[in-house]
Amino acid sequence: MFTSGIVSTSQGRRIALFFTGRKHAGENLASVLRLRSAEAGPPIQMCDALSRNVPAQFETVLGNCLAHGRRRFVEVADLFPEECRHVLETLRDVYRNDELARDRGMTPADRLAFHQSESGPLMGELEGWLAEQFEQRKVEPNSGLGQAIKYMRKHWQKLTLFLRVPGAPLDSNAVERALKKAILHRKNSYFYKTRNGARVGDIYMSLIHTAELAGAAAFNYLVALLRNAEKVAGSPADWMPWNYEAQLERAKSTGPPA
Repeated sequence: MFTSGIVSTSQGRRIALFFTGRKHAGENLASVLRLRSAEAGPPIQMCDALSRNVPAQFETVLGNCLAHGRRRFVEVADLFPEECRHVLETLRDVYRNDELARDRGMTPADRLAFHQSESGPLMGELEGWLAEQFEQRKVEPNSGLGQAIKYMRKHWQKLTLFLRVPGAPLDSNAVERALKKAILHRKNSYFYKTRNGARVGDIYMSLIHTAELAGAAAFNYLVALLRNAEKVAGSPADWMPWNYEAQLERAKSTGPPA
């Protein structure tokens, strides 16, 4: 059994979805994209480099997680301190640029231009440095450092999507954090007894984590959904964590308290 996590970002809103079952992440993502309007175009997809994360039937603008590439150098830093320091410090500066863009409230287009001017040269120098390690035989390809370099070079285009596509994230850390919810829930409930139990757990995890991402009180949100179940079923878009309170206020002004 697998649990896939999806954190979707659109128009400044984030929605978390969880799927537990025998399907891989790419298959679960395909079930979501099947409901997506064709006019919306292919979405940006950020994930690690496993092929099973990619939906076979649907096109996405695919990026790979820079944190996963970085992690490989962290794992061998004790054995190759000087070489790994160079890589890690370069990526540190790129992440600082991303933090600056976020703190300044840049639009996706402005963020892209900022990364191209500030992070582009850093990543260009790093790409040349990675190639040099093998071309000048400075690193044994089968060593731990060599394997880390191979991974970065093999997936370079997808690892640097943020330098070409507006809004492309650097990594999939948001999903990594979301999946910790699933692991904790599974541990606390001693796993699931049935597939339907897993489906119910996924629904509640999706609602709760989406409420957290929206800054809403998850308990209050769930109570409101239960007390207004018919209205929620009739117009679910009006009962999202970021707008459900407006529906409650409207109900108070037009009739008995919801």
